[in-house]
Amino acid sequence: MSYKKVALFDLDGVVFDTEPLYTEFWRAVFERYYPNETQLATAIKGQTLTWIYERYFADLHDLQNEITAELNAFEHNMQFEYVLGFEDFIIQLHQLNVNTAVVTSSNKQKMQQVYTQHPNFKAHFDHIFTAEDFVKSKPDPYCYLLGASYFGVKPTECVAFEDSINGFKSVTAAAMPLVGLATSNSIEVINQYTRVIIPNYLQVNFTDLCTVF
Repeated sequence: MSYKKVALFDLDGVVFDTEPLYTEFWRAVFERYYPNETQLATAIKGQTLTWIYERYFADLHDLQNEITAELNAFEHNMQFEYVLGFEDFIIQLHQLNVNTAVVTSSNKQKMQQVYTQHPNFKAHFDHIFTAEDFVKSKPDPYCYLLGASYFGVKPTECVAFEDSINGFKSVTAAAMPLVGLATSNSIEVINQYTRVIIPNYLQVNFTDLCTVF
């Protein structure tokens, strides 16, 4: 078994079962401004808001501000429900002395909503990386390499938990072991990036996962 020292978690679709809500939000946005490109709400998953603006709304600062205001209001009313079994799984990692971190494209303002709903959220993790920490967005490996560097370990000594295609590409480019959450994509899609796939954390044993890598 290759012992893993660090577990790195994406947020939406990995810690919280929120991806369907974001799909709903971004589908409505893109229907207004890119009505002929029906897959954009899925294509942007895992990427920072800054990247989305640079790619699809460059130099349209008033529109960016309008979308940001809509998104802030949407997230203010969002319910952040944990993926099934996550809280028990994170306790398991602590018992195994595995370091833990969030590696999310969400910004600090959104995270304040998380902390309000879940006052103990920060206690689950040794560190929380947000969009403000990254110079490049997923699918670039920067965020996951930063996570490994923070703990002073090699990428191969980590396990990353992801659900989006951009996230899968980011982890793969970082040469890091990947666990795919089947919360946003089909098993057939995830199989292109990893054979280690879980629907949630119920009855998942971290030690057993490590035997696969």
